Amino acid sequence: MRGSTETDESAVREGVIREGVIRYWAAAKAEAGTAEEPYRAATLAEALAAARRLHADRPRFAQVLGLCSFLVDGDPVGTRDHATVELAQGGTVEVLPPFAGG
Repeated sequence: MRGSTETDESAVREGVIREGVIRYWAAAKAEAGTAEEPYRAATLAEALAAARRLHADRPRFAQVLGLCSFLVDGDPVGTRDHATVELAQGGTVEVLPPFAGG
């Protein structure tokens, strides 16, 4: 019988797609042209790549995204490789650009 850790790891390897929402704040919101949009992805890297493709007509969007910090379900991503950050079904990704004076 497989343990839950092994099951979770195999789900990512097998490309299990999860759905949730990406919320944009401040400059990221302005460049995306929306406050939020859905994601369909297994990892943060996949969700961000899809967002870049979706907003390819807005060149500053990718630039701003490159400066942002991210929270996944309230937890800071920090310096972790985005390809290793798994997304949850019904989860939330917060996109936080640098804030002046904060």
